[in-house]
Amino acid sequence: MTRARVPQPEGIEAITVCAYSYWPLDCPTRIPMSAACAPARTAVYRRRRPERTVLYRTVQTHLATWLELSCDSRQGASGPAHVEREFRRYLECGILAHGFARARCAECGHDFLIAWSCKGRGVCPACNTRRMVETAAHLADHVFPRLPVRQWVLSVPKRLRYHLEHDPAIETLALRIFLSVVEQALRRACPAAGPDSRIGAVAFIHRFGALLNPHEHFHCLVIEGVFAADASGGATFHESRAPDQKWLDEVHAKVRRRLLRALTRRGVLDPEDAEAMANWAHGGGFSLDASVRIEGTDRPGLERLLRYCARPAFALERLREVDAEHLVYESIKPGPGGSISLMLTPLELIERLAALIPPPRRHRHRYYGVLAPNAPLRAQVTALAGVPESPTAPLVTATETETEPIAAQITAPGASSDSEEQAEEALLRRAARYAWALLLARIYEVFPLVCPRCGGEMRIIAFITDAAAVREILSHLGEPTSPPRLMKARAPPLWEMQGANMGEDEAQAQSAPEYQFDQRIAW
Repeated sequence: MTRARVPQPEGIEAITVCAYSYWPLDCPTRIPMSAACAPARTAVYRRRRPERTVLYRTVQTHLATWLELSCDSRQGASGPAHVEREFRRYLECGILAHGFARARCAECGHDFLIAWSCKGRGVCPACNTRRMVETAAHLADHVFPRLPVRQWVLSVPKRLRYHLEHDPAIETLALRIFLSVVEQALRRACPAAGPDSRIGAVAFIHRFGALLNPHEHFHCLVIEGVFAADASGGATFHESRAPDQKWLDEVHAKVRRRLLRALTRRGVLDPEDAEAMANWAHGGGFSLDASVRIEGTDRPGLERLLRYCARPAFALERLREVDAEHLVYESIKPGPGGSISLMLTPLELIERLAALIPPPRRHRHRYYGVLAPNAPLRAQVTALAGVPESPTAPLVTATETETEPIAAQITAPGASSDSEEQAEEALLRRAARYAWALLLARIYEVFPLVCPRCGGEMRIIAFITDAAAVREILSHLGEPTSPPRLMKARAPPLWEMQGANMGEDEAQAQSAPEYQFDQRIAW
């Protein structure tokens, strides 16, 4: 997904905190704070301390041991470089000893420190949450028009999940088959739409299950209808009816048949195995669900659904520590075998997290149909995302009139007489990245750049990266001046070693049997 940054004004140096841009107070194009300041006066922002969490202590203590064991299991070859990099960057995320930014209130002089983030997308719960909220906010504010949206979920048999997880080409093939079948079904449900009409969808690829188990499946948010281009270059939306069980059964059977046939042609499945899987009962391991629907006017509901689809594999609040060698990860939904909790050792937890870290440059969500990056109708459709609902001028769809297209509601670029308003709208449309402070306000209703003492507006005044300056400031504030130390790899306990101290304790040694038994087998 291509993300455009807000243009930097001349003479103004952009301030970057964590992964986001925030403009100084004297910047003429800085982001307005009035929308988020109201709830911040009743709540106080407090810096997170990841070193106190169970996950951080587990990775800090057992990462080196896990790396050594994984190297031994591969006969001396190291594992994927991006996996080790994600874990090591997580251990630096949110730690003040690695550097920080300083925010200060100009009215009362109160200041606080903001630690750097790792910007990872595999292990760090804070950065994963930030990425989830940012993705949902961008899609709700700039991509999805104010039209009804339905969630389509597809799961494949366990025998095929391995190929989807380890072969990106097969993963793309399965997703394309699924969305094309849904598109054909929506076209049939809209008789007035032509054969060239397209759907608009965003597909999220989930590679995990409820209990950190590998389980690749698709969550696709599809606009409830199809879009057709007219002669003037506009877009006409034809809203579809709600799918019934017969319709869902047809989609399920067609996806199952086409995917098995495609995998047979690629040599992934033998023809006999594909035929047997096609005759399996109870859907043959394929599962399809389309019961969740969001109305076009329910934008908060759409953003909640987008957060659910963009959620990370691991939730920190579900992990608890039983003792130093046992952890419990709990789930809301039942996992494999119907269990809702999983007992893990620290090394098993790290192993499961490592398996769920996505490889670099592998997208976690994709656009399809009119929402695809190069789709001719993308500009007309996405322009409806930021249009506020007006009771006097409702959106016109093909279910109300077949002659007036949706594009008639959209002002073409360059047609507006107010150039300043048009430039401001274009600036907001290109702001795919959200400010760090505004994202916190959107999640927790706490605006961090509002002074907790006087309620004044705070600003970033410095970035501290010099090691000597960092230690001096942290020492003055009473904070740790050095990061938590990564524990060295340790050998397995003696009771795990074969033959360790066997027979030394005669009191606990097993006595010889009183009788000799003939254990030979005579056939």
